[in-house]
Amino acid sequence: MAVPSISELSLLKALWRQQPLSAREIHERIVDELDWSYSSTRKTLERMLEKGMVSQQIVHGMQVYQAVLEKVDTLAAFAHDFAHRVMEIDTPLPVTMFTGSKLVDEAELAQLEQLLHDWPSDEADAP
Repeated sequence: MAVPSISELSLLKALWRQQPLSAREIHERIVDELDWSYSSTRKTLERMLEKGMVSQQIVHGMQVYQAVLEKVDTLAAFAHDFAHRVMEIDTPLPVTMFTGSKLVDEAELAQLEQLLHDWPSDEADAP
């Protein structure tokens, strides 16, 4: 799975909280976090659509977006990538680092713990 960029993750988080949303509604939810223009939100959504991270449809005459990437899978991939690439940690991540998160509930936390524990080693990914 491709790991979303920080800005892509911000848009996904808005969609995971409520979807479908129009580009304007997404922008209103992330503008304080990213401090960028509406056109930047639109361009990022277009790139995410091309990458298959979001889908687009027309609802009541309005173009809306939905997350295609699953929240827990994406968070696990993001956390694993950060731990491995940035922090150089080769062991499973402790799920306690997500305790208190407003983004995941208890069931998702348990699923996240399992995904992080069972993450394939990089040796298994090598050709």
